[in-house]
Amino acid sequence: MLRWALIFLVVAIIAAIFGFTGIAQASADIARFIFFIFVVLFVLSLLFGGRFVR
Repeated sequence: MLRWALIFLVVAIIAAIFGFTGIAQASADIARFIFFIFVVLFVLSLLFGGRFVR
């Protein structure tokens, strides 16, 4: 999931360099959304990951 966030970030940077501001903004928003989902899932896995292991 983090890989997808980085891919969208790179797409946003390349689009911004070439002047495609709409695509750059959309890609940056998608990258930000995916990154926050990754962070939430990572924290949840840290909290609950070891709880069910015997």
